[in-house]
Amino acid sequence: MVLLAIEQVSKDYHVRGNKVIALDRIDLNIAEGEFVTIVGPSGCGKSTLLNLIVGLLRASVGRILFRGAPIDGICTKIGYVTQKDNLLPWRTLIENVEIALEIRGVDKKARRQRAEELIARVGLGGFEEHYSHELSGGMRQRANIIRTLIYDPELILMDEPFGPLDAQTRIVLQDQLLKLWSATKKTIVFITHDLIEAIALADRVVLMSSRPGRIKSIENVTIPRPRDVFKIHESPEFRVVYERLWQQLRPEVNLSQ
Repeated sequence: MVLLAIEQVSKDYHVRGNKVIALDRIDLNIAEGEFVTIVGPSGCGKSTLLNLIVGLLRASVGRILFRGAPIDGICTKIGYVTQKDNLLPWRTLIENVEIALEIRGVDKKARRQRAEELIARVGLGGFEEHYSHELSGGMRQRANIIRTLIYDPELILMDEPFGPLDAQTRIVLQDQLLKLWSATKKTIVFITHDLIEAIALADRVVLMSSRPGRIKSIENVTIPRPRDVFKIHESPEFRVVYERLWQQLRPEVNLSQ
């Protein structure tokens, strides 16, 4: 079943009297429960597309439908995980994780129990009363992800959430994210610059061109699940998909430099 439909969407900006086309005629359907990654060169409009989906921006042309209804303004059924964790420094880890339920008026005992469950699931048990400055970057980003999961959005957008992290931490969090996704079956749209990450996580990889951003190709990733992200690059199936996508991505990266 199609959860999200992007139909002929274009977005342009006017900068100092000049028209800049960020996205050009994007068509994409996202199925319920699907994990889709979007990869492309810097400045190709990936983040702009997520901002259009969640309702922070309006399309210049075309429309975006969520469960068949046009998105018109902020859609509260969509969660958004950004690159920066944005944890509130005056709140403890558990208080940050439960904040969405607090805002919704959920009983303190119920929201605390749900927060404790998610904290334990991502290996942060024992750090509930720590403040953000007492946590590593990887720990803060795990908190950022479960802070979104706690209010049970139907679609989760992730804008390079592991981008600032070191290589080892990235792989650990990729593994944890796949386990969370497998347990919840949430629909995820995940932006990354890392082609290996894009393939390791996704059911489909959407490859975008340099600006103006267009969908250049969509690759189905048929590598069986569950996946071992620590060794996936050794798989012959992975190498075939990687080589096919890299041949298409390489000229776009060169163009953007």
